[in-house]
Amino acid sequence: MDNKPDKDSEEKSKSFHPKVLLIWLGVLAAIIGLAMMQSKEMTPSHSTINSVNDLINEAKEGRIEQAVIESDPKGGEEWYTIQGNFKNPAYLATSNEDEYQLLPFFVKGRVTESEYKELRSLLGGKLRENPSSTIWTDLLFSLLPFLLIIGLLYFLFVRQLRMAGKGALNFGKSKAKLLTRENEKILFSNVAGCDEAKEEVSEIVDFLKDPKRFRKVGGKIPKGVLMVGPPGTGKTLLAKAVAGEADVPFFSISGSDFVEMFVGVGAARVRDMFEQGRKSAPCLIFIDEIDAVGRQRGAGLGGGNDEREQTLNSLLVEMDGFDGHEGIIIIAATNRPDVLDNALLRPGRFDRQVVIDLPDLEGREAILKVHAKKIKLSDDVDLNSLARATAGFSGADLANLLNEGALIAARRRKKMAERIDLDDAREKISFGTERRRVMDDEDRKIIAYHEAGHAIVQAVVDDGLLPIHKVTIIPRGQSLGSTMFTPKKDILNHSKRRVLNQVCCAMGGRAAEEIEIGDVTSGAAGDIRMATNIARSMVCDWGMSKLGMISFGDKQDQVFLGKELSRAQNYSEETAQKIDYEIKKIIDDQYDRAKKILNDNIEALHKTADALLEHETIEGKHIHEILDKGEITSPIVKSTPLNQKNEESEEKSEEKDDSKKSEKDNLGTGPEPMGVPA
Repeated sequence: MDNKPDKDSEEKSKSFHPKVLLIWLGVLAAIIGLAMMQSKEMTPSHSTINSVNDLINEAKEGRIEQAVIESDPKGGEEWYTIQGNFKNPAYLATSNEDEYQLLPFFVKGRVTESEYKELRSLLGGKLRENPSSTIWTDLLFSLLPFLLIIGLLYFLFVRQLRMAGKGALNFGKSKAKLLTRENEKILFSNVAGCDEAKEEVSEIVDFLKDPKRFRKVGGKIPKGVLMVGPPGTGKTLLAKAVAGEADVPFFSISGSDFVEMFVGVGAARVRDMFEQGRKSAPCLIFIDEIDAVGRQRGAGLGGGNDEREQTLNSLLVEMDGFDGHEGIIIIAATNRPDVLDNALLRPGRFDRQVVIDLPDLEGREAILKVHAKKIKLSDDVDLNSLARATAGFSGADLANLLNEGALIAARRRKKMAERIDLDDAREKISFGTERRRVMDDEDRKIIAYHEAGHAIVQAVVDDGLLPIHKVTIIPRGQSLGSTMFTPKKDILNHSKRRVLNQVCCAMGGRAAEEIEIGDVTSGAAGDIRMATNIARSMVCDWGMSKLGMISFGDKQDQVFLGKELSRAQNYSEETAQKIDYEIKKIIDDQYDRAKKILNDNIEALHKTADALLEHETIEGKHIHEILDKGEITSPIVKSTPLNQKNEESEEKSEEKDDSKKSEKDNLGTGPEPMGVPA
């Protein structure tokens, strides 16, 4: 049974603020106080009863409707206040006895015991006696409205100013969150794919647990550790694992939490954070995305009193200044180490830089095993093959891959995720979700020949490192069609022959359009852009042209904008013309090469395009069958739609049949899929 509260009730309780109740209580108390003061002090001006004798006379005439007598402590024991209603004599003279008008009266004075007894005998049940009030009760009723108003002002203003981190008087308070070991359950066993980095940060944990072992040999623990790596590689996760392993206080804060619109707030928060750390020493302080506050000084626009630079200066002093910070270890993470200030990176502040790069084959398999513990996988799922097919994936990408595979399996009404589900999830992440668009025959033919051109050229020029995984004319993401590749290993270096083959493959789509249609379309825009970038890198960076091994145009990062804008032109205009000529020559030569390959295999081009028009998606082995045998001999398996039920998978036996084994063998054994969009 679910004991969680209703979301609607939670939202209502959150939206209800106690200040609203206090305001209404104050208004109500003011109204009650005014009413009580008016009822006691205001005497009817038109009443004919002004003394106790008048009241007795009216009681003898039977004109008293009701009366309330109350002792008055201010006058003495015999002083009373009597108030009530009586029948108007003037109205009775002109009306019937059954019709009368009531007038209020108020009498204050001495009442003797005999007068009191006479009133009791005359009025009987019409006379009601209230308990006597004291001076304290009167004082309380008179001061209650003022007390409520003062309390209301306190909650509205004073308490608002004293709210930690939110009030105007607490801008300088640090926003660092203290994590305890009981609440943090991530350990080193939950981190995979970065063994070297895990070993370096584990030294910090060992030092905090047993510092004598390091001090015996004169070693000092690093004051700061900077974790550097691409997004999604596990920098923050590794810091959480340090928090889970270390038996010391762990403060976590983001670099953007220091920056505020008010000048001096960031520096004050840095000082307050280290002050909290000194009180809890030894401790760990983790600063995520430190590039938000640690960018290089003097790179901003305009100069002057820069709030960010003040914050950085305060951070530099606290990390390694005159006072020092014994017992405080700083762990920071960033994916932009190139924009950090040099003073921040020197030994004594960040003594050690831990590089967390994209995982290799073994690392990807280890990461998949960690995340696969939470997902039900079928027996036909081979994590090693999946790791080979996901080169270039970060740890976050691999976790997302398994999650997407589980979601696809659930949409297909399966009890566990199968290999085909993970394969579809990989294609969805790399190329986008399939988009079924209504296209006429002419557009489908152009896209089919475009993708067939990519596939035929790649199949001919490939040296076995970059085999074709799948060719499709179904739109995915922003492309109308895709030719997908799965490298057989992690590509660390790019040879001239292979990058020329890549440019030739990119030109295959445009060449196929010109051969078959006799015209060109805008579908090759992405191919041209990619080929141009490769050719420019070959000429300017890699020394793969007739201009020789010279680097042209230093890349300068504009630190204050946080991204590369352009190349600095450190060469003459004559050299610039030569660079443009070499880039154009590379692309033109590979375009002519692609046209020659397609003309030599024109029949294969037509049959591949016809197969794409008929089946929409074919695999890489079908391209080689067309080139070698002139036709497709192996069956074409269509993917299962996400909304189609698969009852057989729910009662799947533990033994695998031969067809599933052969399907498993056909799984691409390469890393990150690479596609050429139409």
